[in-house]
Amino acid sequence: MRILVAEDEQQLSHVLSSAMTASGYQVDIANNGQEAVEQAKENAYDVIILDIMMPVKSGLEALKEIRATGNRTYIMMLTAMGEEDDKVTGLDAGADDYLSKPFSLKELLARLRSRQRRDDSYQVDVLEFGDLTLNGNDQSLESHNSISLTNRENRLLQYFILNANKELSANELINHVWDENETADQEDLWINICYLRQKLQAIQSQVTISGEKTGPFMIAC
Repeated sequence: MRILVAEDEQQLSHVLSSAMTASGYQVDIANNGQEAVEQAKENAYDVIILDIMMPVKSGLEALKEIRATGNRTYIMMLTAMGEEDDKVTGLDAGADDYLSKPFSLKELLARLRSRQRRDDSYQVDVLEFGDLTLNGNDQSLESHNSISLTNRENRLLQYFILNANKELSANELINHVWDENETADQEDLWINICYLRQKLQAIQSQVTISGEKTGPFMIAC
């Protein structure tokens, strides 16, 4: 998983980054809320961790701005304030989870492992993007007409749409679309992207997937 940690306390930020990296996660750091918003726009994350009390832009302000772009990334809030109203405000603004300081590092890592397990089986029912409607239940893709997708194409297109207008590397796509026990390389990815492009053309969609064989790739409309 790729995780964004937005925390202005440098010592805590370092501890969190070190622990997550040691657990096999890729970690990016933001030192304030504005940096978190900018990185969330540019990169695809599996989890975003936001401290509420940050300079430039608070965690709540960053949360609202990230959600306003349509970003559905799982977001966990960190706060030294244990007030119930603060938690309610964060959850109402779009947070998925809450952890009050001081917290157990073991508990945080356990929550991340739980999230990763759910991600492995996660599938969105219906996604809309541009002139496309992707139905994950029956793996159909509709624009001016409709067409069926394979399970792999469906998962690949879902990840593209959930991270629209972001450059995605070949490794990112492979890691999120293929299961851990499956073997895949850039050639496998490229074949599936080529099939998706053909199907987008077949239903006369204006949505395009850009990128050469080695990536990065981006979906846009």
